[in-house]
Amino acid sequence: MSVLASLADYERAAHAALPAMAWEYLCGGAGDECTLRANSDAWNTLWLRTRALIDVGTIDTRTTLLGRTHAHPILLAPTAYQRLFTPDGECATARGASTANTTFVLSSFSTTSLEDVARHATVPFWFQLYISPDRGFAEALVRRAEDAGCEAICLTVDTPVLGARHRETRIGFALPDGLTRVNLEGMAHAPANASHRPPDGAIYNDVLDPRLTWRDVEWLRRIARVPVLLKGIMDPEDARRAVDTGVDGLIVSNHGARNLDTVPPTVTALPHVIDAVAGRLPVLVDGGIRRGTDVLKALALGAAAVLIGRPYTYALAVDGADGVARVVQLLHTELQMAMALTGRSTIESIDRNVLWSSLDRRASVSS
Repeated sequence: MSVLASLADYERAAHAALPAMAWEYLCGGAGDECTLRANSDAWNTLWLRTRALIDVGTIDTRTTLLGRTHAHPILLAPTAYQRLFTPDGECATARGASTANTTFVLSSFSTTSLEDVARHATVPFWFQLYISPDRGFAEALVRRAEDAGCEAICLTVDTPVLGARHRETRIGFALPDGLTRVNLEGMAHAPANASHRPPDGAIYNDVLDPRLTWRDVEWLRRIARVPVLLKGIMDPEDARRAVDTGVDGLIVSNHGARNLDTVPPTVTALPHVIDAVAGRLPVLVDGGIRRGTDVLKALALGAAAVLIGRPYTYALAVDGADGVARVVQLLHTELQMAMALTGRSTIESIDRNVLWSSLDRRASVSS
């Protein structure tokens, strides 16, 4: 096997290795996939400002998030059904995350129980939550996650219904025999092995609650014993409202472009959310991050950290836990290179002046 030197290399290798159904589920987006393409392409519209003759003999990527020091600002976003991609599924991801010293956000739609995943994690993990119409079940699931050692709950708020995922429809996506959403066993009116798609011609399913409102966020904030982040915030008005609810952080995300097509890429929304929050809580971002330069740009725009989803799942399919650890290492190494070449030796020293466009804005103001 040739050396896999970038996240794109792992994507190509996963395409060759995976069965068609698993591949189409993993890589597909909503509609015509305009936002899916834009998520990654938009990072390349920002140019970096190189600096010379600055002491960058030591690069420190440590950062503090929710009171914990992280070795670097790269986290693993929740992705569903990971046993589609390797037999050990989410347990392999937990081991890879531990090797890479990074935080793994476990999906509610995992194919391994959160307790089993926790036993494989030596680095604290977070849990991604969908609040179902069965509120008693949702509260019990939060308690299970907390008891297993999860350090934060990431509530997905951008999915009252699923989007038009044509790749899944064309391939007839369904979980193979033996795979279920094990963490959802016991939920009223929603068998753990049921399709995640609604019946043809319908938009609602039994797992996602289309009646979710800010009152439910406040309810979760009251019952949770760990920090609560909202995943799927793109609008600055929503960001300001989130601050008022007392949540502990936001994740700017368009759900990997899997819900509504032709929404902006996350890098477009990020600065608007950052400005709306005005430093009152940390803002993270996912969507299309494929290079260490993308990580640097996100931090320059004000993000506290980034999350990657498809890239580590591609690597999981290619090389299990070792692949997961490797893609984080690749991104971390590229981030350090980019920091050195832009004259930034610490995460705290990264600001919008790292971006070349900030020079244009400053010049226009001074003139």
